[in-house]
Amino acid sequence: MKLRYLVAGLLISLAFPFQAQSQEITEAKAPENWFNLDYAAHGVYGVSTEKTYQTLLKEKTGKKVVVAVIDSGVDNMHEDLKDVMWVNTDEIAGNGIDDDKNGYIDDVHGWNFIGGPEGKNIQFETLELTRLVAKYRKMFSDRTVSSLSGKEKKEYDRWQNLEKDLEERAGELQQQAFFVNIVYEGLKSIQEKVGKESISEEDLEGLEPDTEEMARAIMMLQTITSQGASLADVQAEITGAAEYFSKNLDYHLNPDYDPRTEIVGDNAADSYERFYGNNDVKGPDSYHGTHVAGIIAASRNNDIGMNGIAAQVEIMSVRAVPDGDERDKDVANAIIYAVDNGASVINMSFGKSYSWDKKAVEKAIKYAAKNDVLLVHAAGNDSKNNDLEDNFPNDTYESKGLFGSKYAKNWIEVGALSWETGEKLAADFSNYGKEQVDIFAPGVSIYSTTPENNYGNSNGTSMAAPVVAGVAAVIRSYFPDLKATEVKSIILDSAVRINEKVTIPGGNEVIPFSDLSRTGGIVNLYQAVETAMKK
Repeated sequence: MKLRYLVAGLLISLAFPFQAQSQEITEAKAPENWFNLDYAAHGVYGVSTEKTYQTLLKEKTGKKVVVAVIDSGVDNMHEDLKDVMWVNTDEIAGNGIDDDKNGYIDDVHGWNFIGGPEGKNIQFETLELTRLVAKYRKMFSDRTVSSLSGKEKKEYDRWQNLEKDLEERAGELQQQAFFVNIVYEGLKSIQEKVGKESISEEDLEGLEPDTEEMARAIMMLQTITSQGASLADVQAEITGAAEYFSKNLDYHLNPDYDPRTEIVGDNAADSYERFYGNNDVKGPDSYHGTHVAGIIAASRNNDIGMNGIAAQVEIMSVRAVPDGDERDKDVANAIIYAVDNGASVINMSFGKSYSWDKKAVEKAIKYAAKNDVLLVHAAGNDSKNNDLEDNFPNDTYESKGLFGSKYAKNWIEVGALSWETGEKLAADFSNYGKEQVDIFAPGVSIYSTTPENNYGNSNGTSMAAPVVAGVAAVIRSYFPDLKATEVKSIILDSAVRINEKVTIPGGNEVIPFSDLSRTGGIVNLYQAVETAMKK
């Protein structure tokens, strides 16, 4: 799921001190590897991973299962992942031939649907909102309203609403970017004056500013560090914030930006075109996907890094999520590819507010259901109620047929849980919904694998979904006769019910935790395995 720069407001206020209100910056620390811990033993709502292996599964042997990670890419050579990567044994690596005749050449560890010939890759993309605006501009910019048919008038009205949304988002970011860039330019001028990039507190003492921007930057750095923050971290946040706003305005919200034609070379308008892309399953920025993969399946008990949840699992990397919004075409093809190549669980830690071709994704979801594949999806990080606001993809079918179900029965929607208990239990950023979100899982300060043999903490429903996918993989491994729908029922039925009130994500109101999801509960591996054993 896309990260939001929460420091922007602080940077802006400190750039203009007359608006600032001093506040102490404190951050409690989560217990190490807490998502695997047990509440009774450790006081946090982890999923009881180690307890489960040491007791219920101690004398059992699981069957290998494949979990597809549809994401930004996975570092398949990471020290804690290389031994658990899916290998297409019917493909001969590097020979340039489609040996297994599945339509994808040299797809040894998966496939990349946002790549092109000669190893080219898309890194930055537009938002779906931006692509829709660009589409409608081409359709209507030279038309008069009086010339439109009734159907076209509806689309025209939609275009006007989309234009308004894009204008509001871009305008807000431009204003924030203006202030942050003042601080950023001030920081650069300080670096130039002291002659180095890494500025120390000693460098700031007695430094005479040459410009107003430099003066503001000096004041800001001294203010934050006086509250205990690291100067290096503050510099990184300023630089990151400037890059964030630049990226959004130059790529995400720019209707004139289109990397697809040049890099991928497919017909982006054809949602049912299947064979395009390349076999680079890592891509230019695999941080997100690598972190997700580690939560599910980082090699267990190898005395390296951390332990994933599932022991008997292989990770298939399917790259379809750029820095920007994923395309429905790529999501649909990624699901189909994963199903056709043996995945029994698919993790999808991404989402967006608009959809280009929801029906194409629906067909892929139904294809997964027909082939007994479970889909696990992150609910989103916008502190919003998914019952009231759109979040795509989702489990709701627009065209269900005469006797068809309205919802996908092979889908689990996951909200994010904090390691803190009481009113802070639900992650402040997590989306929620009594109808649209199924269950909550650990999603704050989650320690996992990152590219180039590194490790780090990340927050998001993007981290919560793979916790559930890992639990699902264990169930499918040790109880292989259970269907995807049965695995879903076991996970939801065995959830730890929380009879407490929590602060609603993004707000101040205190409500029952049970109102945030269908189950009103938290995923737990121990209770899920215990339930599966009774089947």
